[in-house]
Amino acid sequence: MKKMMILAVMMVMTISAAAMSYKMAKNEALFLSDKMAYELNLTPAQYEAVYEINLDYLMSVDSPSDAYGRWWKRRNTDLQYVLTVHQYNKYLGVQYFYRPISWKSNRWTFHVYNQYTNRNHFYKDRPKVYANYKGGNNRKADRFYADKYLNVHVATPTTPHHNTTVVNRGNAHNNGRPANNRPTVRTAQNNYNPRVIVGRR
Repeated sequence: MKKMMILAVMMVMTISAAAMSYKMAKNEALFLSDKMAYELNLTPAQYEAVYEINLDYLMSVDSPSDAYGRWWKRRNTDLQYVLTVHQYNKYLGVQYFYRPISWKSNRWTFHVYNQYTNRNHFYKDRPKVYANYKGGNNRKADRFYADKYLNVHVATPTTPHHNTTVVNRGNAHNNGRPANNRPTVRTAQNNYNPRVIVGRR
């Protein structure tokens, strides 16, 4: 009985440590969304929605097992409603967008920093919803973003395949921009070793 109690306490401690604060999720969602807006050429309206979707996802991740569970699947579904077919296919091919986080050494690793090393460089102004959006759209109806983006030619929602082709665009320059060298293609099954980033709070 005592061992079971200790194990239960340890599990609770792990979940508590893994859950992101609102401030952390907000900052990471902003950085990730900014780079998605740059690479996917998002419209201002798409940028607003992508920020909301990324924030919802990061705020819903309470344990390492959540990283690619139901909330990750909901994120992909919401993005399919917001992005065009071309944008969504490009998103699937960029590993640090498609699978943006992992839990290593008792902390979250944000894969986008492996490509964009300057954490102070942003391509866009902050989305308008940054100041007030607190999350929660991913807990509404599954077609929440579909109903908002009826005029956009979007990808048909499907379950993304895990053997997605990944494009390695090379090292980033000091200003945070990706290198312009010719990209090499590898598959998501290959090893992916992002640099661990400790929060900038």
